[in-house]
Amino acid sequence: MTNFTKKLTRGVVAGALAAVSIAVATPAASAAGRDGVCNDNEFCLYHFSAFAGSISDFTGNVSNYGDSQPTCYEFKKPNAAGYLQCVKNNAASACNTFDRDIRVYFNSGYGGSYDTVPANTCRNLVNTYYENASHKFI
Repeated sequence: MTNFTKKLTRGVVAGALAAVSIAVATPAASAAGRDGVCNDNEFCLYHFSAFAGSISDFTGNVSNYGDSQPTCYEFKKPNAAGYLQCVKNNAASACNTFDRDIRVYFNSGYGGSYDTVPANTCRNLVNTYYENASHKFI
């Protein structure tokens, strides 16, 4: 847990400037979620392994990440690899800051192979490495 806390703190500090610029350009209601910063009570997907690259942060279940603009969920952390790319089939690692486990699924609609990301942990994806389309709490 100490390493997770350190990584999470570094991510928050590194993304602070990005969060401020996004918060200024976005309505206050959406400033907390989907801002490219992995905060408490968020599920975060990273473009690269070992929690590197751009981040896509979520606060709930998503049954289909979408695979093209303008209807896909995208990586939101500016100035990082993967920024503004669609998340679907582009995530390699994840952090779960909730107190519940989350599964990342190969298919949309919570189907196919999956990776379970236990509560309050980060891990590289194995079964859904760059092959992911949905996630939900279990």
